[in-house]
Amino acid sequence: MIEPILLAAARVCTFDGSRLLTNASGFFFERDTRLFLVTSRHVMIDEPSKHFPDRIEIEVHTDAANLAKSTGFSMPLYRKGKSVWRQGLDKSGEIDVAVLEIERGALPKTAVFRAFSPEHLVASDEAIEIGSSLLVVGFPLGFHDTLHHMPVARHAVVASSFGLRFQGEGYFLTDARTHRGTSGAPVVMRQGSAPTGTEASNPALPWKLLGVHSARLDVGSRDTQVDEALGLNCAWYADILLTLTKA
Repeated sequence: MIEPILLAAARVCTFDGSRLLTNASGFFFERDTRLFLVTSRHVMIDEPSKHFPDRIEIEVHTDAANLAKSTGFSMPLYRKGKSVWRQGLDKSGEIDVAVLEIERGALPKTAVFRAFSPEHLVASDEAIEIGSSLLVVGFPLGFHDTLHHMPVARHAVVASSFGLRFQGEGYFLTDARTHRGTSGAPVVMRQGSAPTGTEASNPALPWKLLGVHSARLDVGSRDTQVDEALGLNCAWYADILLTLTKA
């Protein structure tokens, strides 16, 4: 038995033509009949680091009975010179979340995956306690089960008041050990661990989707010779997906 959360995450590789640039994480999200890949915005483009891919590739399982079988599925990031992904913006500036619509008909007919939906999001009046146990499911440094093409999960906890925009930004903090390549990973809470009334109604994927992992948070004044890294991370609130996937 494969836990469905492992089939909801996708390994993302960015390319400039045929040249591999970076590895990252992402996940599937569906709304009505439309299917999207969700990842961090800086996976699609990052001006400070001069990261300008023109396409991404995700790995898709093709045989439910043999998860060692998979194929790469490539998607262009530009069409007629214009970007085809959607990214968020609020009063504080850009949100480090991006979605790219997946053409369902172009996927292999035997594609095996799970997708989050609006039903998995946390409502604004639902309480998530600080210290609550979470998972960040992704591909740190590109590491994964290369035989079965599966992600790994890192344990995390809610490290700031959930629902409160940390320092006015659209994210909350998690306490977890993360690495490059985890950008875009789903930050989730097991359905049975959520407070009463927050259960996801989709039993095929019994998790609550709280956020999208973005990056580690550090203090500029930290003495790297004396002080350890904080071990804190930014997770952008997942409700931005309601805006980004709107028809």
